[in-house]
Amino acid sequence: MATAVPAQHSDIHAHSRYWVVPAVRAVVALAAAAVITFTRDAHTATFGLIVFGAFAIVDGLATGVLSALLAGRRITRVLFAVQGAIGVIAGVLALALSSSGLGLFLYLVTVWAALTGILELYNGVRERGRDAAARDWLITGALTAVLALVLLFAPADAVLAIGLFGAWAVIVGVFQGIGAATLRGAARDRTPSHGSESGS
Repeated sequence: MATAVPAQHSDIHAHSRYWVVPAVRAVVALAAAAVITFTRDAHTATFGLIVFGAFAIVDGLATGVLSALLAGRRITRVLFAVQGAIGVIAGVLALALSSSGLGLFLYLVTVWAALTGILELYNGVRERGRDAAARDWLITGALTAVLALVLLFAPADAVLAIGLFGAWAVIVGVFQGIGAATLRGAARDRTPSHGSESGS
């Protein structure tokens, strides 16, 4: 018992800077939502593919690269690297084929949301009770998987589809921003006690 508590504390402290990842992802999601909301005549398939493509590349890079540097367990870093790679691939395809129409937008966003949502949801389930960010992964993964389901069964309408993606970006962006602030506050609260334990 005496050795288990310090080991657990050390493990949490080792990736206490992880709050940077949801903070960056929040900014990226809210930026995409703002572009969709405040751009006149935004709801065309070409516009949707461009915005989604830019979002998916930046979010994929942030998720994969920053998680590889700041996340805790090795398997968690690997899964987020895969998730990030899926985002980058989807984003590149969206930008390269931006004139391909609504069908491609629906296909790319649905497949991206399904794959990345399931991966993030799995990370949350797997690390629940062991990582402070697991609850955020669960909720973000669930919201993203729900986006895939909604787009799969929604009518094929550009205004509706792009609006749904924009609404998802707002919700996830706000949630990740709150999660980042919570993780940062928790990390800040742990640091003094960790230092006092080390000095005693």
